[in-house]
Formats: sequence, C-alpha cells, structure tokens
Amino acid sequence: MTSAPSGTDRSASVGTGRSAPFGTVLTAMVTPFHPDGSVDLDGVQKVARHLVENGHDGLVVSGTTGESATTTKEEDGEILAAVRDAVGDRVRLVAGVGTNDTNTSLFLARQAAKNGADGVLLVTPYYNKPGQRGVLHHFQQVVEAAELPVMLYDVPGRTGTQIAYETYQVAAQWDPVVAVKDAVGDLARGLRLQDLGLAVYSGDDELNLAWLAHGAVGFVSVAGHVVGNELREMHDVFATDPTRARAVFARILPAIEAIMGAPNYGATTAKAALELAGVLESRRVRSPLVELDDAELADLRAGLTAAGVLR
Repeated sequence: MTSAPSGTDRSASVGTGRSAPFGTVLTAMVTPFHPDGSVDLDGVQKVARHLVENGHDGLVVSGTTGESATTTKEEDGEILAAVRDAVGDRVRLVAGVGTNDTNTSLFLARQAAKNGADGVLLVTPYYNKPGQRGVLHHFQQVVEAAELPVMLYDVPGRTGTQIAYETYQVAAQWDPVVAVKDAVGDLARGLRLQDLGLAVYSGDDELNLAWLAHGAVGFVSVAGHVVGNELREMHDVFATDPTRARAVFARILPAIEAIMGAPNYGATTAKAALELAGVLESRRVRSPLVELDDAELADLRAGLTAAGVLR
C-alpha cells in the first residue's frame, strides 16, 4: 500500500495538537444546476468562494450533498476542476469518489488525482450491501488507485451497511487512510477509531459539539453552507472556552435543525438556504430529489431567521 505522494501536506494543526488531514471546517458543497438541469459551473465556483470566505479551510465536492448519485463521471471531473480553479490552494479539496461500482470509483479516484484533489472521500458501497470482506476489497482497490490521502465515510442510514470495527482495524494500517467521516453517531466507537490513528470528522451537524468533546478534529457539514463562520468559531474556541462553544452551537441549532431535520433534507435544503441567503439564484435539484414546497421553504426560513442567518 502506497503512502501519500511526497510533498503532500497531510495534516493541519488544531488547538489540541491533533492532526486534521483535510482541515477542520469543511462543507460537503452543493452542485448548482441551471434551470434545464445542467451543471452550473459559474454557480459551483460562486459557492466554493462563498465557503472559503466564510470560515472554511476544506471543501468536499461530489459528495451526497453534491448530488453525486445523479452527476456523471465527466461532470464530477469538471466540478472538481472548477472548484480548484476558484479557490486555488487556499483550502484542502476532497473529492467524493465512492459509488456502488468499484470500477466507477477507480475512475473517479484517478480523475480526482489528475484534477487537483488533496484527498478523496470514500463511502461504503451502497445498495449492493456487500459483506465486510467485500467492503474491504472495494476500499483497498480504490485506495491504491487514488494515490491520495483517504477519508472513509460511514453513513449506514444511506448505504445500508456500517463499516465494522474490524474492517477499520485493517484499513487503518494502509498509509493513505487517515480519516473517517462518521455519520453513525456512536461517540464511544469514535474514541476507538482515534486509537487506531484515524482522524474523526463529524458527519452529523446535530452532533458537531458532542463530537468535539469526543476528540473529533472537525466537521464535514451541510449546514456550513450558511453557518460556516459560526462552525469556525465553535471549533476554534472549544478547547479553551467550551461554554462559549456551546453558546455558539445553541445559537445556530435552529438553522441546523431546519436544514437537517426536514423530511426533504440535504441538497434540497442546502440549496434553498443558499438561495434565501442570496448566494444562489436557483435551488434546482435533479430528480428523484424535488425542490422544497412552500411549507417546507417557510419552515427553513423560520429556522434560518431564528439562528440569525436571515434578518
């Protein structure tokens, strides 16, 4: 198993001294579309710049919130290149390459390396529901192809399969596997993953504060589209002033709940939030996702207003 390419800075310093390989405040950014459903690369760059200017030191492109299930391989490459062009080297750029087809993930991993990614996000294969041996086989092939640092993504609510601790024990021995985005919500298990040498990132905005208390190095957020500065403040003050960090989290919790608690949540609510905040002109999503209806949009607006995002 190969290590990260020479010259690649794989870690960032955080207040506790722990290594944060991909930065500390990241958002899994949306993929803006034109009204006809085609990728809006100008919109992609606008969102990327907005995030960098509001608290972020890392971005994830073509993840779940980027609607990677309905973008093509070629579009994923164009999106990544557009983001890199927009942000330069100001932030760490992580490309989502996880699919339920290993050959497709191999293509995406190699493409990510060519198009300027600093690392890849590798989700558990979904729908197929492979056993742990299959999961590990899939991971190993993609890790070898990427030749970049890897963040595994454990989100059984979407994939139908949770990564077993024994699978982590093996994968953590591979040099490129340096982190995990955890959307399992098992905080105690997160401590054990850190003992394996993995940097843990919160993959659940409602648990961001709790994950900091359990040693997470940062977040891969969805709400960060509109509360990036607040996430930055909460992260940076937690070690020295946890009371202030709690107050920041309490202040933005209505926005988090509005974005992540709606039945029609994720890309739909994040895009609508960006539209309400004046960052995006359109909240267009690709089917089978559908845009928020009037009642859902009103609930989202109320949550963002309560959090001070909208005035």
